[in-house]
Amino acid sequence: MTDCIIIGAGVIGCATAEYLARYDCSCVVLEAGEDVASGASKANSGIVHAGYDAKSGSLKAKYNVRGAKMYPELARRLGVPYRRNGALVVAFDQDEVPTLRKLYEQGIENGVEHLRLIDRDEIIRLEGKINPKAVMALDVPDSAVVSPYEMTIALAYHAAQCGVRFVFDSAVERISWENGVYTVNAGGSVYRARCVINCAGCASDRVRAMMSGEKIRIQPRRGEYYLLDKTETCPFSRTIFQVPGKMGKGVLVTPTAHGNTLLGPSAEDISDAGDKRTTAEGLGFVYEKCALTWPEVSKRNVITTFAGVRAHEDGGDFLIGAVPGAPGGAFEAAGIESPGLSAAPAIGEALAQAAAEFLSAAMKASVPEAVPLLKPFHEMSEAEKEDACAKNPEYGRLVCRCEEITEAEILDALRRPVPARSIDAVKRRTRAGMGRCQGGFCSPRVLEIICQETGKSPLQITKSGGQSFILTGTLKQ
Repeated sequence: MTDCIIIGAGVIGCATAEYLARYDCSCVVLEAGEDVASGASKANSGIVHAGYDAKSGSLKAKYNVRGAKMYPELARRLGVPYRRNGALVVAFDQDEVPTLRKLYEQGIENGVEHLRLIDRDEIIRLEGKINPKAVMALDVPDSAVVSPYEMTIALAYHAAQCGVRFVFDSAVERISWENGVYTVNAGGSVYRARCVINCAGCASDRVRAMMSGEKIRIQPRRGEYYLLDKTETCPFSRTIFQVPGKMGKGVLVTPTAHGNTLLGPSAEDISDAGDKRTTAEGLGFVYEKCALTWPEVSKRNVITTFAGVRAHEDGGDFLIGAVPGAPGGAFEAAGIESPGLSAAPAIGEALAQAAAEFLSAAMKASVPEAVPLLKPFHEMSEAEKEDACAKNPEYGRLVCRCEEITEAEILDALRRPVPARSIDAVKRRTRAGMGRCQGGFCSPRVLEIICQETGKSPLQITKSGGQSFILTGTLKQ
């Protein structure tokens, strides 16, 4: 028995847990995957949108603008990579100019600050590598880039530090309500709580149907990306968008929070939310579109491609708050697609406040300060590196050469609250395996460190949970 059950450990679920941990109540987070950020939160553009694109008066607009303003302090407090690099939304045809003007007016109405419409000469002065066919752009100085999976992980760390319990490999199978208590069957176990918060992403329609007869439909929408090596310096300091279409904000070229260049995404409605493959058609579409923004784009420095699946609700807006038609104590964040990452702090805050009010939970007198993510070894000065190695010799053992990740950083990922349990979980926490060789060099050593730290057999270690075992047997076998 607990006070509150949060379903889903993506950025929305973890933000909700982190804010709810400030109240005097108990909470458990149930996640179907093997780790936090195992869904859309690990595979998106990593953009903190300012709020110009969301329809005025919508929940998307409300929570986007509020959430974006919360990010600088949140990222500082948790030690998460965040950079306010700005954005341009570029029209390459006169026919797109009316849409650009509408976005400007919409942004002003939504309360977005510092927006400007700029002409071709200023576009080229600001970003000299852009296609000279550009005719007008919306300048969005308050747009930013963040590491989405590290933000999710850091929120989970602090929530766990404050007493929230995380349970993985626990897909929800059934929810029932009786005498003011919800019973949730998940992962072969039974959990009970007075309050349930549905943050289940693409499964949020299925989870809602377990609590209410007022159903919704989530349409999984897949987006495919190219990621370029850091040797290919991003040609733009800002995120460069094209004028959006009916399926989303369109294809972008952007620097990431870690210095790579990201191209994408496509937008394709699919029937299976678990279908995260990349396709020749989807990647071809991305490349063709990016060539319009960046005529010199090349696949020569692509180090990986990937796909993420976002949860589009038929009504086109976020669904946030009490679940219609459900007994008291049921709340949700459903239909969370872009700008979900941008809105996450505000959504988490709102859901936590609603749940605390229902539970009559008061604010705690104090909560421990978050232990921020470690400063990456490769970002340290020579003096800082020497000092780190002197204090902890594990900093002197390099594991991932591409990203310069040390054994100390990997052990930190295995020893934190909500520890890494797989190769990919270590990768998201440390970037070991995210560089040019994509883990070809460091994965065996990462596996060895996991085994040394956890006492598990190498045969038990997976790439990403489930049946994704790294090894199939021993030479003797």
